[in-house]
Amino acid sequence: MLTGKLVRVRHARNKLVPLYLDPADRGWLGVAEQLLLAFRDSPGHTRGEVWAELEDVVGEGPRSLVHQGLAELLEDRCEFEVTADHPPEELRDAAFRAAVAHRQKGGAFDRDLVLAEVAVALKLSAEQVEQSLFADLKDERRVLTFSDCSPEYLLNRYNVALAQAVLLRSTAMECRVWGETPARFRQLFRAVKFHRLICTIRASAGDSYTLTLDGPLSLFSATNKYGVQLAQFLPALLHCKAFDLRAEVRWGTERKEKQFSLASVDGVRSHQPDFGVYTPPELKMFADSFAAKVSGWVLHEEPHPISLPDGVWVPDFRLEHPASGKEVFVELYGFWRRGDVEVLHKRLSRHLAGKFVLCVGEQMRTDEADDTAFGAGVYRYKRTPLPDEVAKLAAMVAGV
Repeated sequence: MLTGKLVRVRHARNKLVPLYLDPADRGWLGVAEQLLLAFRDSPGHTRGEVWAELEDVVGEGPRSLVHQGLAELLEDRCEFEVTADHPPEELRDAAFRAAVAHRQKGGAFDRDLVLAEVAVALKLSAEQVEQSLFADLKDERRVLTFSDCSPEYLLNRYNVALAQAVLLRSTAMECRVWGETPARFRQLFRAVKFHRLICTIRASAGDSYTLTLDGPLSLFSATNKYGVQLAQFLPALLHCKAFDLRAEVRWGTERKEKQFSLASVDGVRSHQPDFGVYTPPELKMFADSFAAKVSGWVLHEEPHPISLPDGVWVPDFRLEHPASGKEVFVELYGFWRRGDVEVLHKRLSRHLAGKFVLCVGEQMRTDEADDTAFGAGVYRYKRTPLPDEVAKLAAMVAGV
């Protein structure tokens, strides 16, 4: 991701227009290759050494923001380690105590003598103490590995990162997707579920779907975590061949209201492979646990989206009760607020009475806690949903 100071946009009245790069531009491809050469040689070097090597490439001035942004994205592809013969925090504590003792004795302060005493006390060499003293600081951490990529990939990644940085400041986002196969639509809905986003999906004209998602700045809490999840959803949307996105954004220190748009014709390409199926780990864990612990119900994963008169609902599971022939649909809610659950509960109560269970976890709540009672079919849990409790509630709502 790009930090705020590296995000390049222009303002057109109340609109924000990111300054994307042309991934086919020979000049930018050359810059990307230069940066890649430096990072390919980075393993074994400290972060500070790598950035010192990049000084001539990055340069200064407004244009350098692009170079810095590209370098930041490459740094994200590095794995760092702390190389020290002794925990740096303990070394600094010992050095501080030894320095205080020397000061109390009076006379000239001798840094080398202090470190030598620490080395003797910890059975290390003075050189080991010197190298390990600040080894955990950001610039002293060493590159363990670097995940290589192509210059074209890096330029596409930069464009996606610009759009993601804007969405991190959004209050609401709406995107319409059309002209896709049913499999692609299901994949997109799975991506929404995978990132546990607050989203309303409805069928719209022209064999299309409209997704309305909350932005991070619309939530009471968990905005950073939710913002990252929303940003990580964008590459999945970019795999769609026809889409139109609109977002309301609060921009700058004064958080002025701005509008941001992105469409399939803008040429921003996903940097991620099209993996297809998304399964959140908590859903897989629940499904496995349900199959092992619950009898009388059969759990089916990835049920089809359910079209309701007032929208589309995408449950996580379908529970089948072979003895009675009844079925109950289950959703493990991601991020949620009281109002969101209330609205969905009312919709499902109107159109799917006796056929749904909503599971809401207190750790995923984004507004102030209270003693809200949502009504039949809602299971509230602290940390992990218990399959036995879900099956018990499913039996209650289905009347079996």
